[in-house]
Amino acid sequence: MLADPKTYLAPLTEELRKTWPSNRLVNIVCHGHSVPAGYFKTPVVDSFHAYPHLLHRALKEHFPHAVLNVIVTAIGGEESESGARRFEAEVLCHRPDLLLIDYSLNDRRLGLERAAAAWGQMIQAAQKKKVPLICCTPTLDNGDLVELRKHAAQVRELAERNSLGLADSFARWERTIAEGTPREALLSQSNHPNEAGHKLVVQELLRWFPGVERV
Repeated sequence: MLADPKTYLAPLTEELRKTWPSNRLVNIVCHGHSVPAGYFKTPVVDSFHAYPHLLHRALKEHFPHAVLNVIVTAIGGEESESGARRFEAEVLCHRPDLLLIDYSLNDRRLGLERAAAAWGQMIQAAQKKKVPLICCTPTLDNGDLVELRKHAAQVRELAERNSLGLADSFARWERTIAEGTPREALLSQSNHPNEAGHKLVVQELLRWFPGVERV
């Protein structure tokens, strides 16, 4: 089953609440493809309105005494096999206190089996280092969602099987669209969210920080 949102990041949340001189540097690493990298309408990279930066701002509002870094190791166009190959050298080197993984939009090129193996490799390496991990289902694009829905389901299954956190961006987008928001209103181009789309991802991430109300 999934980790418990009430307890999974409770130790990290306590670290974020500490004040000087008891506080320490806390690193959150966002690993993945163009979406966490901040690509909006290619080739524009709007990092300050993408979910890693929005998450950083939201957490700092709640934890003003925290010394917090949100580090982005995402690369536009990358899929999870490539991300797994550089995982030790470029991700775990930052000694993350929390790790987010977001690759499913591009993992359609790999297929489910290869994507599952690459995600599994990264999950295993993170767990070996005792790094809490939140798996992110994909944001939507404006194409057919059949394959993307399968990858979202696989990310959920990987999170459940390994008792990890889950930011179910896919489900959050689907609910928002069902409530009347056009899909295009969440996109900056065919496959990249705009700021409104990124904010939905942040909502899903914040639920893992006990006592942090959503924004």
